Amino acid sequence: MKTNKTIGGLFIAGAIALFIPYNILIIIFEYPDILRQPTAIILTKFHEGGSTLIWTWFAFAITGIPLLPAYILLGQKLEHKTSLARMATTIGVIGLIVQMIGLLRWTFVVPVLADAFVNASDDATKAAAVIAFKTIHQFGGVILGEHLGQLFTIAWTVMISIALQRLQAIPNWVSYFAYVASAIYLLAQAELFATVMPSFPVWELAGFIGSTLWLVWLVIIGIFFLRSKKLSEI
Repeated sequence: MKTNKTIGGLFIAGAIALFIPYNILIIIFEYPDILRQPTAIILTKFHEGGSTLIWTWFAFAITGIPLLPAYILLGQKLEHKTSLARMATTIGVIGLIVQMIGLLRWTFVVPVLADAFVNASDDATKAAAVIAFKTIHQFGGVILGEHLGQLFTIAWTVMISIALQRLQAIPNWVSYFAYVASAIYLLAQAELFATVMPSFPVWELAGFIGSTLWLVWLVIIGIFFLRSKKLSEI
């Protein structure tokens, strides 16, 4: 029962902790819409944000840490009941780590590029900063954080939901909620392909809606772990 409360508390804390800096970034940095702007505008606006913006990005990157022990504890709880659990835990942990690595570029890499761009004395230096940003953004952001990180997170969500549903540990609607959230979140991958294939069809709200529903699902799962007698019997 103590383990269940720990898992539930970590899920709820992790979801809320991620939601707060994400919404602050929407307010002070116009994220994620800002990423559709020319690189010069992104770097200038980032430079204007100063240390407050840098610390907000750092908070956004590390506030997912409570989810790491939550994933591991849940995996340990379920691994003797279903073969999906261990694989799901490995995939989920990898997903969280690569997303954190991707997000930390905004704390330790982008500030350097933004300073170089804004304070450049010639066009060549500005052009170099723009190319460097595009390169690190495509690798650290698109490939690691958003593509691999989100795909692995979606896979973990679906696998854990299937496992809990098979064990009849949660109501079916909770699992179906996870499947819907995951499907919408998956549609956000289209925007990543559009970065290299501009004509690729995109639903711009997929990322926001999918990630928000996923956070809501985490809170729901957390509440069930805090209160459900069925989960304590597993």
